[in-house]
Amino acid sequence: MLRVIGVRFRQAGKIYFFDPADLQVQRGDHVIVETVRGVEYGHVVTGIRFVKEDEVVLPLKKVLRIATDGDTEQMEENRQAAKAALSICHEKIQTHGLEMKLVDAEYTFDRNKIIFYFTADGRVDFRELVRDLAAVFRTRIELRQIGVRDEAKMLGGIGPCGRILCCSSFLGDFEPVSIKMAKDQNLSLNPAKISGLCGRLMCCLKYENDLYDEAKQILPDLGENVLTPNGDGKVVLLNLLERRVQVELFQTGALVEHSLEEIKLTESPQTSGSYK
Repeated sequence: MLRVIGVRFRQAGKIYFFDPADLQVQRGDHVIVETVRGVEYGHVVTGIRFVKEDEVVLPLKKVLRIATDGDTEQMEENRQAAKAALSICHEKIQTHGLEMKLVDAEYTFDRNKIIFYFTADGRVDFRELVRDLAAVFRTRIELRQIGVRDEAKMLGGIGPCGRILCCSSFLGDFEPVSIKMAKDQNLSLNPAKISGLCGRLMCCLKYENDLYDEAKQILPDLGENVLTPNGDGKVVLLNLLERRVQVELFQTGALVEHSLEEIKLTESPQTSGSYK
């Protein structure tokens, strides 16, 4: 078992594990750590705990120190400098006539590198741009192409539900979302209604999907014959969340609703008394 803390470098960013060494690090602290990008300033989101070795990427890097007030001031200066760099980079992109949309910029804590994030429809030859930027900033330059979901996560905004975007407020990682999830939840397949600000399917389609999958496994299918306390009939509507079915009775044509426990399949002797 390894003793670790969880650190984020952006709000709702991915959580990375670090070795706290002998430091008494607590949740909510800010720390200075060494990463593959260089020295970084991070926010501790999970306090000291123990995890298995296969849950972390080895070798585990150590926390250099708990951040001081001076470190926090430097981080704020870096943010202001990155805003200025963003404007300069945008001008250079226009000068070179590149088909790319600049999204964000950030300095590493030690200012050894500045990273520019952008979106583009395809590959972009930005070698001349990098040379120009390196001459201006006198530091290492990295241009990183990101997807539209990452763009929405960085920029933030208000979703169709009226709340701050999930990706920019609490989602650490993106999970695959498919149109099948919308179908299983009986949602409108109108792209305008099931797409987020990024233009992709909304992440929240994933939240209840497991519950719908579980309900579909135990509820009868539409059109199946069932026996109810009111007589035989066929299933015409499913309420997956409440685990209830609406049945059209063969004798009267009436529609009755029953819970899962009140019905039995009647298609064959083998399935009588079971639900799936």
